[in-house]
Amino acid sequence: MSLKPIKNLETLQEYLYAAIQLEHATIPTYLTALYSLHPGTNLDAVQILRVIAVEEMLHMTLSANMLNAVRGKVDLLKDGFVPTFPTCLPDGETDFQVNRERFSPSALDTFLQIERPARPAERTGGLVKRAKRPGTLLPTVKSEEDQDLHFYSIGEFYHAIQVGMEELCRELGEAKVFSGERRRQITPEYYYSGGGQVNEVYNLETAKTAIRLISEQGEGYDGEIVDFEREISHYYRFDQLKRKRYYRAGDEHGKPTGGPVAINWQTVYPIKTNVKMADYPEGSEVFHAAQAFNIAYRAFLASLTTAFDGKRELFIPAVGGMFRLKELALQLVRNPIPGGEGLHAAPTFEMALV
Repeated sequence: MSLKPIKNLETLQEYLYAAIQLEHATIPTYLTALYSLHPGTNLDAVQILRVIAVEEMLHMTLSANMLNAVRGKVDLLKDGFVPTFPTCLPDGETDFQVNRERFSPSALDTFLQIERPARPAERTGGLVKRAKRPGTLLPTVKSEEDQDLHFYSIGEFYHAIQVGMEELCRELGEAKVFSGERRRQITPEYYYSGGGQVNEVYNLETAKTAIRLISEQGEGYDGEIVDFEREISHYYRFDQLKRKRYYRAGDEHGKPTGGPVAINWQTVYPIKTNVKMADYPEGSEVFHAAQAFNIAYRAFLASLTTAFDGKRELFIPAVGGMFRLKELALQLVRNPIPGGEGLHAAPTFEMALV
């Protein structure tokens, strides 16, 4: 995905749709790791993964509110909305690969890369050159010299959106930029989550509130391990799993002083990384179970799309449906793939095959 610098409303809409797509792309990754854990085990990891998945839903909703506020179209069923795994995220000078894989040390390293804080020198929205490579979650930006530039972190991407909004408001007027129908906003009475509150977006100030929450929940506030509400950010929650110890407010980066985090790498189903429908023998139980999961996941995305289009009462049951998918997932992860050399099945998230 290659975008232009934000100079008009159409480009701003493209950035915000990319933001929705980006926030969603983390969900199959985090849910796959969550599904791979044996029931009743690794309770610290279960709690952290589940809470972060819910907060990614909140981030996706806030991005949808911003897109609706600038008269964009929220369509989660568009071809290519769900990424094909493996996919990539920029990593400074190189790329790192994002997989759908079991809970493991390599999965944790990927989660930390996804949620990493912006580098201090780039907190003003700096862009970095990168070689062309397809399939990245964060979009590239074309410079005036036709170079591909990328954002080091998700927070930097949202900073660019905010700067673009501010410039368009100065040029066109705030009322023209934020002219979307407010009936398409998901407001607090239509959304429940323990991981922060959704806010309606109808002007620049409310858009900046949404961007602040998204950025700080992911990487922390102003270089700290916590967000503005003093909750541990996503990056440091995952770092707790890596270091096997909880952070407490006031702790230094990389030096948690809280209680121990219990991890058992053995109580994890050996699911096949980035498994696809083509890996399942047609007609087998896992083939039909994977089909059922994909149909249910597409229905989940369809319900969200309808909710974002003004049917706000559908939103809470749609979000609940994301976790009702767990039973379908367990029918897969508990079972080896026939002829799969002992590797287990998992959801494939292939919407094109539904």
